[in-house]
Amino acid sequence: MLKSKTFVKKTRSGGIMKIVREHYLRDDIWCGSEVCTECKQEETVLQKDTYIESNLCSFPHYLLPDTNIVLSQIDILEDPLIKNVIILQTVLQEVRHRSAPIYKRLKDILHDKEKHFYTFTNEHHRETYIEREQGESANDRNDRAIRISTKWYSDHLNNTPTDKRLKVVLLTNDRGNKEKAEESGLLTYRCKKQHTTVTSVPQDETAVLTSNEITSSKVLFPEHLPLSRIQSGIKSGTFQQGTFRASRDNYLEATVFVHGEGDDSTEVLIQGLQNLNRAVHQDLVAVEILPLNQWVAPSSVVLQDEGPKEDDVTEEEEEAELKSGPSGAASRKPTGRVVGIIKRNWRPFCGMLFLSQIKEATRHLFTPADRRIPRIRIETRQAATLAGQRIMVAVDGWPKHSRYPNGHFVRSLGSAGDKETETEVLLLEHDVPHQDFSQAVLSFLPKMPWNITEEDMAVREDLRNLTVCSVDPPGCTDIDDALHCRDLPNGNQEVGVHIADVSHFIRPGNAMDLEAANRGTTVYLTGRRIDMVPELLSSNLCSLRSSVERLAFSCIWEINDKAEIVKTRFTKSVINSKASLTYAEAQMRIDDANMNDDTTKSLRGLNRLAKILKKRRIEKGALTLSSPEVRFHIDSETHDPIDLQTKELKETNSMVEEFMLLANISVAQKIYDEFSECALLRKHPAPPPSNYDILNKAAKSKDMVIHTDSAKALADSLDAAQVDGFPYFNTLLRILATRCMMQAVYFCSGMDSDFHHYGLASPIYTHFTSPIRRYSDIIVHRLLAVAIGADSTYPDLMDKHKQSALCNNLNYRHKMAQYAQRASVAYHTQLFFKSRGILNEEGFILFVRKNAIIVLIPKFGLEGTVFFENKDKPSPKLIFNEEVPSLTVEGHSFNMFDKVKVTISLDASNVQHQKIRMSLVEPNVIFPGKLTYRMLMGCQ
Repeated sequence: MLKSKTFVKKTRSGGIMKIVREHYLRDDIWCGSEVCTECKQEETVLQKDTYIESNLCSFPHYLLPDTNIVLSQIDILEDPLIKNVIILQTVLQEVRHRSAPIYKRLKDILHDKEKHFYTFTNEHHRETYIEREQGESANDRNDRAIRISTKWYSDHLNNTPTDKRLKVVLLTNDRGNKEKAEESGLLTYRCKKQHTTVTSVPQDETAVLTSNEITSSKVLFPEHLPLSRIQSGIKSGTFQQGTFRASRDNYLEATVFVHGEGDDSTEVLIQGLQNLNRAVHQDLVAVEILPLNQWVAPSSVVLQDEGPKEDDVTEEEEEAELKSGPSGAASRKPTGRVVGIIKRNWRPFCGMLFLSQIKEATRHLFTPADRRIPRIRIETRQAATLAGQRIMVAVDGWPKHSRYPNGHFVRSLGSAGDKETETEVLLLEHDVPHQDFSQAVLSFLPKMPWNITEEDMAVREDLRNLTVCSVDPPGCTDIDDALHCRDLPNGNQEVGVHIADVSHFIRPGNAMDLEAANRGTTVYLTGRRIDMVPELLSSNLCSLRSSVERLAFSCIWEINDKAEIVKTRFTKSVINSKASLTYAEAQMRIDDANMNDDTTKSLRGLNRLAKILKKRRIEKGALTLSSPEVRFHIDSETHDPIDLQTKELKETNSMVEEFMLLANISVAQKIYDEFSECALLRKHPAPPPSNYDILNKAAKSKDMVIHTDSAKALADSLDAAQVDGFPYFNTLLRILATRCMMQAVYFCSGMDSDFHHYGLASPIYTHFTSPIRRYSDIIVHRLLAVAIGADSTYPDLMDKHKQSALCNNLNYRHKMAQYAQRASVAYHTQLFFKSRGILNEEGFILFVRKNAIIVLIPKFGLEGTVFFENKDKPSPKLIFNEEVPSLTVEGHSFNMFDKVKVTISLDASNVQHQKIRMSLVEPNVIFPGKLTYRMLMGCQ
């Protein structure tokens, strides 16, 4: 059967075009049910035995959800207990147009054979296709199509003699659609009512609040503008769009990063509940810039949402605590308000339940682990069971009359405080892929035992005779790099950097390659490593261990005595490392005059050249910054930390770093020369002048001037910044300078014009030296292999748009891995202090706020906030000077870099957010502050 629709369309040139659209209808489309005897189907999806233990539906039944149920209840549909569901073509198409992430999740469910979800193409079935009536909206037409298909299924299955009791249940939360379905005699339930009666499903999963269930009718937030108004406003310049970034330190403040052309990007400050207007961290929002006379400075107050607020709390009451910064014109920032949400970035959030004080209440507040995410109101009948558990909750919506968004329980992760549970939370919160490698991925691993073949040797340079060695941290098993240095007959030296040839084992486009590209990087947690590639490669076949033959990609230079490069060449090679050393072991060899073996001589040659290279690099303006890192000593049985100390860097650390940098720069130039449009490079943008404000104020407090016109000027200023009798001052200044830096990022050369790496003072740079743990390096290896004729190219490698999209994912994964690693250090620091009790330690004031000081404890790399306000006690007299900056508390002045002594202990009173609590010992002020903890973040 053929339906056709004819209409005319005006062309750009002004002509008229007649368009005929044909729509074919069939009567042989299967229903997909095992029960059916009418359809001549080759295979079935919907089962005959469809019993789910339910108090409402005690009979066998199939579920048929409408579009809004799929969009809002995808978590319920993903539940393993929910099976035998009919997804109409109408619903599938609507979901595809309205939410790409949910469409993908729905497609994954449809492909899962154990779920028995069946797609029925109702739009092409002769008995279920309907045309849109005159005056009928597209949404109403689709609702009618869903009802027609439900009725067809009910009648069709009732005609089968097998089981007359089999029903089709339409799920809809739309009141009008439900009433019309019931008038047609269809069995219809709201999702909540149907799902709450499934006795084997935890009741929490069914608790989804709808707008008519909210008790408060008071409007707390402005209405979000419709997308059409937002789009026209952005086009006219009335509104700006950008990424919403909530503050960690002040829950009533956020910034919106507005992307501009090139480097022309700005940050808009948002202050106050109404101006934040229900935006959640990482949402894409539209903002309206306020008039200049309403611009304010960022708040100098550290303010955290300590407890639940009722919906009737006024904005004035809540924001009485919010104090903006200085009112001077120089300190004020572009300030705005959120007028609409362009794209939500909601995901399931990890956290804990804050139980209601009302007896037998079903409505409770969920507190996310990430302080930047607001509390979420959920409804559950199992609050007592979930108390003390880490759980996941998804957001459903945020009505304008609710102080908090509404959501529903997704799943439990385990008991709070359990190490495995806390690690799982950490990985989920930072979106770190950590599932086991699939069989599809593992199928591309080489068969064991593996050996280097004659074919491999024929296309590689044999460097097994060279005295190659590796130098790495203790316990390193994924050894990416090794080095050698030897004298040449002409008086120069040959230096080689040999990198694991991971691209030999991971070929473009296969399952292992796609998985590595998605993971982007290996993530190093305290006591655990989340590999980017399977362990057979990372710790065995690719690892350049000593005394075994390994495939490598070598960068070899001829260098003269002044460490000047005479010649560079690249080659695929076979090496046999003579020693796998730690930094300490390599340092002892260099320092021991009695050792003169070939490996030690090689190390001494490398070390001598590295010092010259580093000196020259610093002279060009390369920065030497500081960010204290800590190392844990882990108990071999309990895996708990038993000692914590800052990492000590040796000459050999610098030696390896210099040659890795040199290799990366050499390779970057080579691949750019060969592939100017699609080279994968890495850049470090210069910070905007405003980033240096805090550094300049810190230097000014010591009567110094820091020049920030260029990296060279900054480096020279930092070198000259010394205070007699205060050796740690220079380190503190470099820590602040690190905070001023921008994030280094990957990019495709054909999509950018600024290649400069600010921190390294290099005109071009890439990552070549760590392909076991970074996917960027694998791509660089492939580009270099094509450049020297050692491998063939493939389309995606030469596609600058795909390279650029890959870079975006790599930048995201790299950033999340950094945050996950810091969170892991923070958690293990808590475990360490839990076992150590109370300690007294010296620290330095790093920042001064209006109501607090932020203290750095160098010994442990900790940073904490001493609050001088307490809601339970009279507040002390505080005088804040923004320009110096300093804070006077009851007559005692606290300045940046002042030395203080604190007592450190673990406060476990809040299981969700345990804190390292500190109190001032020296100087002893009348009102002793309380100090909460966070890990030193360093340069991002």
